[in-house]
Amino acid sequence: MIDTARVATPQSAIALEDAIAGVVSELRRDHEVDAVGLAVAGFVATDRRTVMYAPHLAWRGEPVADRVAQRIGLPVTLEHDANASAVAEHVHGAARGADVMVLIAIGTGIGGALLLDGEVFRGAQGVAPELGHLRVVPGGRQCACGKQGCWERYCSGTALATTARELLARYPARSSVLARESKSDPEALTGRRVAAAARDGDLIARRAMADLARWLGEGLALVADVYDPEMVVIAGGVSESAPLFLDEAREHYVSLLTGAGHRPLARLRTAQLGDDAGIVGSAVLAREAAR
Repeated sequence: MIDTARVATPQSAIALEDAIAGVVSELRRDHEVDAVGLAVAGFVATDRRTVMYAPHLAWRGEPVADRVAQRIGLPVTLEHDANASAVAEHVHGAARGADVMVLIAIGTGIGGALLLDGEVFRGAQGVAPELGHLRVVPGGRQCACGKQGCWERYCSGTALATTARELLARYPARSSVLARESKSDPEALTGRRVAAAARDGDLIARRAMADLARWLGEGLALVADVYDPEMVVIAGGVSESAPLFLDEAREHYVSLLTGAGHRPLARLRTAQLGDDAGIVGSAVLAREAAR
């Protein structure tokens, strides 16, 4: 990373593409740029030119890569943000040398990526693996995707805050700090705040973190049973609090894995590149495509 530029995210598709073009133009004033990579939180078609659906952006079946390339006059490579992060960790980070690796990005929700022999597996339509919406609790918490009981509703930054609220409603006297803060400002009870309270020893926050660890272990066992990876990399904002939950999650994972004790276990590591992973990965892919 040699330079950065930021801009607020516009609400319309055209304005968003204009904003991307503006950021590229800003960086080109000081640097020679031969290609551009875009990492997008959404469904990217197998041609890697089209964003089929992005839940938090305006694109719906839009040829984003071609339109941005027209605006900036440079080749553009498009990739799902979790895939880009997995590529970055494989080339420059925690998963170097791993032939079969899964990346689980735990933030507001859960993003997932699978690399086979170092190559991104996208599925028939380009949307695999959608790990965050595996249903782990039939009839459970409502998810924005329309289903109930999705994994990310129990194992994410959002889920951490939800669990803390449920525990506070049940045991309000056990957390004077979180109870006081949520009463004065309910929006202040975020996953990041719960993690900070857990580090300070807050009982409710630590119990919420233990719940997240249990659900992470549940999901890891599912992922390992299906993909049998050599390595699992935990990424995303929640991974910054890994010392609070990863050892416990590993114990749950081992206890639930089919044939545990009679098969090698996937190595669990936290991402090395942090929030920059998607940027680094999209740059790696753009450079490869431009060769």
